[in-house]
Amino acid sequence: MAELNRGGNPQQNRGETITLGKALNHGLRRSLEQDSKVVIMGEDVGKLGGVFRITDGLLKDFGDDRVIDTPLAEAGIIGTAVGLAIRGYRPVCEIQFDGFVFPAYNQIVAQVAKMFYRSKGNVRLPIVIRIPFGGGIGAVEHHSESPEAYFAHTPGLKVVTCSNPADAYAMIQQAITSDDPIVFFEPKRRYWEKGEVDLDADLSGAFPLHSARVTREGTDATLLAYGPMVRTALDAASAAAEDGRNLEVIDLRSLSPVDYDTIYASVRKTGRAIVVHEAPGNIGLGAELAARVTEHCFYNLEAPVLRVTGYDIPYPAARVEEDYLPDLDRVLDAVDRSFGW
Repeated sequence: MAELNRGGNPQQNRGETITLGKALNHGLRRSLEQDSKVVIMGEDVGKLGGVFRITDGLLKDFGDDRVIDTPLAEAGIIGTAVGLAIRGYRPVCEIQFDGFVFPAYNQIVAQVAKMFYRSKGNVRLPIVIRIPFGGGIGAVEHHSESPEAYFAHTPGLKVVTCSNPADAYAMIQQAITSDDPIVFFEPKRRYWEKGEVDLDADLSGAFPLHSARVTREGTDATLLAYGPMVRTALDAASAAAEDGRNLEVIDLRSLSPVDYDTIYASVRKTGRAIVVHEAPGNIGLGAELAARVTEHCFYNLEAPVLRVTGYDIPYPAARVEEDYLPDLDRVLDAVDRSFGW
């Protein structure tokens, strides 16, 4: 993709400024162009172009045998994708909203995740399951959830999430070319945020799909975030700088496998770690990250690993969702508590 500077931020040679949603659209288009076995399927992905317009224009250019409007049946979408993958296709399935994935949960964890092992490595399922996730758009339950831990917990699945347009463009293509099944979480409230993307970049030079990126270098504490919370963490680091605190921000990007080497190196340097994610805290990604960091960086820690997460309740009504979601104040409060030890 793009050459990286020392802090790990993309340095585009030549690009254009587009939204994260449009970057995904371009990435899907490029994948369709480069491999005739790639097919896109899901509810309203064709004529409507997806509820968030991520697949807009693809039906017109590639036809309804490659961009397929499916019935409202998530189990049927994933079950069909399993059959297509066995026959050599590379299905890209869109789950319209995060909370809609649960009717397909059995297919994903009992079939998609297990087939390679069940067949002793003879059958691969190169399926990408796209899931817009998280809150912040004024929606209700089943439209604003963060189910990533269910899938990261499942052996046989790889789980990734992008946080900016440049990563969205590269990562969706990398996921589609992978021979492993990948659950691809898209931060829906960041769909309209813009960034520079090199649409002519060669994927052979892209930042590795399952590597974490240091998006802001620092020396005093490490903020670990992914998906929609990366922007929140960066904003917190900027605010903390006004008080003289130099925070390092790591975008995990891959939730399974996790790039622990990058995390450990950062925490050993800063001595403090705070994990930020929208999902409820109970047995979430933050708990695993805290346990691993404590195990491997114990003698480097100046304070316990802290978590800033959603609350352990069903997703609330839209009028109070801002009280549920981790925000700048909650992250900065955790930073203060970390320095108070």
